[in-house]
Amino acid sequence: MKAFTILCTILVYCTFLSRADALNRRQRGGGGASPTFKFNSAEAKAQARLAQSKGLLGQSRDGDVKVVPMTAEIDGFAVQFKVAGSDLDLKTAAIKGAVIHASEQGSVEPPTSTGKGINLLLHGDGGQSFFDFSNVREQQGLLGVVALAPNDKMFWGGGAGNRRTDGVLHSKLLDELITKVLPQVINMDSSKVFFMGISGGSFLLAGFFLPAFAEKYNSGVILGCGGLPPQVKPSSNFGKTLGTMRVHVQTSTNEQDGIQVTIPLAIQAYIKLAQQAGVDNQILGQKFTADLSPKGSHCAFDGKGFVSGVQLLADNYANIILGDGDAIGIGKVATSVLDNRQKFASGLPLTKVVSRARRAQS
Repeated sequence: MKAFTILCTILVYCTFLSRADALNRRQRGGGGASPTFKFNSAEAKAQARLAQSKGLLGQSRDGDVKVVPMTAEIDGFAVQFKVAGSDLDLKTAAIKGAVIHASEQGSVEPPTSTGKGINLLLHGDGGQSFFDFSNVREQQGLLGVVALAPNDKMFWGGGAGNRRTDGVLHSKLLDELITKVLPQVINMDSSKVFFMGISGGSFLLAGFFLPAFAEKYNSGVILGCGGLPPQVKPSSNFGKTLGTMRVHVQTSTNEQDGIQVTIPLAIQAYIKLAQQAGVDNQILGQKFTADLSPKGSHCAFDGKGFVSGVQLLADNYANIILGDGDAIGIGKVATSVLDNRQKFASGLPLTKVVSRARRAQS
């Protein structure tokens, strides 16, 4: 009976892996995303108009918080972004439609004692959560910031599917957005920079940005409904950073087939890097957690839909990353990746990968 169960799990895994590969082929065949937009290009200007006219703008739902869309010019590329805060939180340069040029002066500006941290959200493919500004509400001193993927399909990391061909470039642009642009428009404590990814945004964070820059920020991140194992060589202290940085993976039981494969691969790769760096398992289990208890489909953390599900997760950011992991509307989600026994509806485990050895055994 046990051998039969193992065989079934392997067959499901192989089926889902083939579907993930097929998805990549279809998306590549469709051309994937365009190259990253150059500053002052017609494409960048069109995206700026879109970012400054669609979605949550002006006053937020809370009424006393301004939402300001701007353009960042970084190394000759254009990145659209929005910040949310009160008049005390934002600097005079934070004006709708302003162009903020990346400046070395911004990167050396010391943290302000009165400044607040930020929670930078990276949307999924297509940009829905950028326009919704799901993380607009300040939580425990973290102001909401969103950035829009600078290409025609609004794919973070460019490319398509699991192959994010501009992942390295986009990670560098985000790092400079944080260090050389945002300090010009936010009264910002640069020692408190937190992150949240949704779907394709989580692909970029897990596969590229965190391996390269996590040790620089050493804060906290939610990887929502997506993830990739490192696609670049991790920085020298990335594994050790996983023992101090708060990382939570949140998905749902009926996640997309291909992502049911890539999330466990990402989790196992991170665990291995942390253990190789000598991180104690007890500490790792406290810092690195995962959950798939929501019964919904892709990103439907409320069991209803994408937009409302993402909003629910964003509203619980502080509860998960800075609190005890009791997410209102979801439940207690902070289960150690080392102890997690949850499975997707398909039967595939959340935190384990079907190994070649077990495949050969069956």
